[in-house]
Amino acid sequence: MSEQSALRVRLEQLVREIAKFGLVGGIGLLVNMAAFNVLRQTTDLPVVRASLLATVIAIACNYVGFRHFTYRDRDKTRRTREASLFFAFSAAGMVIENGILYAATYGFGWDSPLQNNFFKFLGIGIGTLFRFWSYRTWVFRTIPGAGGTAGAEDGEAGAATAGPAILEQRRPEESPAPVGPRVP
Repeated sequence: MSEQSALRVRLEQLVREIAKFGLVGGIGLLVNMAAFNVLRQTTDLPVVRASLLATVIAIACNYVGFRHFTYRDRDKTRRTREASLFFAFSAAGMVIENGILYAATYGFGWDSPLQNNFFKFLGIGIGTLFRFWSYRTWVFRTIPGAGGTAGAEDGEAGAATAGPAILEQRRPEESPAPVGPRVP
């Protein structure tokens, strides 16, 4: 396979992964925003506490979607480790998401329902960027030698290093030696 076609394959895999992540994330967004607004309207919880509870509900839904849809082809041998990392990185994303809402609500006094929803949505967006990077890099790792997406098997996030790392892990009889310069 030429270097150009290998790059095209990795790019196509990344686009599919982003689309699946977006679908599961979109459902999680709907769950998060719906739970947040229901909690705000039906309980006396302060805005950030309602948001935290809604985020926890969405995180539980997202784990099921990511494990069984987006990353179903990834390594399943260490589920306890995977779940622990998922919930740890999700908690960090929750801090990002709700930190923005907290700053807007209590720091700037923007506390109307419209403002709450805007800053919750903004926080989800920024937290999602962090979550995508952390889930694909650390949580849902590719099976070594399976030729999955960008470098997740060795903890690297760069697509440029994934191809040579995968080729180096194969036995010589499985594939010909890579053509071209080796990436250190």
